[in-house]
Amino acid sequence: MRVLVMLTTLAASLFVLNLPVHADTTIAGNTMDEAAIRQVVQEQQAAAWNRHDAAAYTNLFTQDGDVVNVVGWWWKGRSEIQSNLTAAFAQVFKKSTLTITGVQTRFLRSDIAIAHVRWTMVGAKMPPTLPEPRMGIQTIILTKQSGRWLIAAFQNTNGVPEAPFSAPTPR
Repeated sequence: MRVLVMLTTLAASLFVLNLPVHADTTIAGNTMDEAAIRQVVQEQQAAAWNRHDAAAYTNLFTQDGDVVNVVGWWWKGRSEIQSNLTAAFAQVFKKSTLTITGVQTRFLRSDIAIAHVRWTMVGAKMPPTLPEPRMGIQTIILTKQSGRWLIAAFQNTNGVPEAPFSAPTPR
């Protein structure tokens, strides 16, 4: 009986915390939500970027969304994202083309998802002190607000092709 009471209490606690009661913490998203997320992170993101349209790109974010770009600069909120992206499109990314090459989505809850997005880019003209973005991966946290998936947090990382680590050299 004591075990039953403990299990019932645990299940009630998880319910209150809005966590799944089962051991597998993966939440299955529905096909429509997965397609809507793919539309945002693959199609709308690339289209806005390739038009060099900072306003359209920024509208993919929540009002308080964050961006950490490929060089580690942290932009907070739509206004700051749009201002910095407008300047970047006028100079550094004026002739850039972004291609999304892969998207993997995982649902944390029915209204929160993480997307890992692989990308390539050509045409960026970075200052000599900054690395040129050619390929990388974005980690994007999306939230569903009023039926629309928006980016709440965005981390972009330059990448290099994966290769095994070399074996340590004997001393």
